[in-house]
Amino acid sequence: MMSNFPIAEIRKDFPILETKINKNTLVYFDNAATTQKPLSVIDSLSNYYKNFNSNIHRGAHHLAEKATEEFESTREIAKKFINAASNKEIIFTRGATEGINLVASSYCKNFLEKGDEIIISEMEHHSNIVPWQMVAKENDLVIKTIKVTEKGELDIENFKSLLNEKTKFVSVVYISNTLGTVNPVKELVKISKEAGAKVMVDGAQATSHKNVDVSDINCDFFVFSAHKMYGPTGVGILYGKEEILDKMPPYMGGGEMIKDVSFDDTTYNTLPYKFEAGTPNIGDVIGFKKAIEYLNHLGRENIYKYETEIRDHAWRELKKIDRIKLVGTSENKIGIFSFYVEGFHFYDLGLFLDAKGIAIRTGHHCTQPLMDKMNLDGTARVSLAMYNTYEEIDYFIDELKKIISK
Repeated sequence: MMSNFPIAEIRKDFPILETKINKNTLVYFDNAATTQKPLSVIDSLSNYYKNFNSNIHRGAHHLAEKATEEFESTREIAKKFINAASNKEIIFTRGATEGINLVASSYCKNFLEKGDEIIISEMEHHSNIVPWQMVAKENDLVIKTIKVTEKGELDIENFKSLLNEKTKFVSVVYISNTLGTVNPVKELVKISKEAGAKVMVDGAQATSHKNVDVSDINCDFFVFSAHKMYGPTGVGILYGKEEILDKMPPYMGGGEMIKDVSFDDTTYNTLPYKFEAGTPNIGDVIGFKKAIEYLNHLGRENIYKYETEIRDHAWRELKKIDRIKLVGTSENKIGIFSFYVEGFHFYDLGLFLDAKGIAIRTGHHCTQPLMDKMNLDGTARVSLAMYNTYEEIDYFIDELKKIISK
């Protein structure tokens, strides 16, 4: 047990963890779906709307200047958080999903040709499948998929066999939201670039658990969402290399993304603003900064060490239960555990646990192709975060044993 990790103090920062469900204190194990928010994030939203609510950029009054300053400071801290080279490479979106759609629409529609190939993997979230299918149908592109092994890892040799002169784009998940597998993204990027392909990494499940360095990974695009890392919903970031973003046309038209407009023609704004049409989600972007600051204050290495310890504890205890069938057994994983119990529907299992105050996720987890590959309709999923405890895991294990023994 990591005695110097301030778990008791951390839990005080998350008031929702004191919630009672059927007289039981909430055990929140659904962190891969969304994380809870610390008081600093919650208070920042209230502070914005109470004290300096205003539209940003171009305002000649104090509130606009204050809102703009706070908004743009999030871009700066996000740049440092993922080690991007420039603020111009940080594009605010509604989340990782919109970031992927932006690249599929703006880059692939304009720079890929009929017959060119896009590679994704069998473990992708629907948000990293459907946008590529849409652009492929519209532009006569070909999609290929990297196979997943029985342990729930990408088959690297299979990936290499898919690459050829027609491979123009690769989009892979950093950490599987269903399996918890941490993919070797730096290696995948290197292999892809040797074949001449551009690479996107879906980092939605990574940024709250691992230290992310896009310059070291050397990916061309990287997407993540605030709500997966203790920030507000409806906000995310697309990172893209400046020289690539600069060549891409805007994704949407409207205010802010323009420089000059006439009825004859329009010239577009510079980066990053040409991809940020309309009034953004100002308050939540500012709240996002507080979430990043919270993680930075605790130290991501400290968080990773503690989460690894509770992951190992949960992993050991789950494997002791005979009727539990674990899905995804890679040693290189975070605290995400998908499982099923023979003779028990996963949804019923979720309801029984909820009656005891334990929140888990059930279903296909937006990875239906992966479930189809494994001949499953869905699973129960436990996903841990830095505010979870050994005691919560033990309580969950005890209640799970009681439920499946009936």
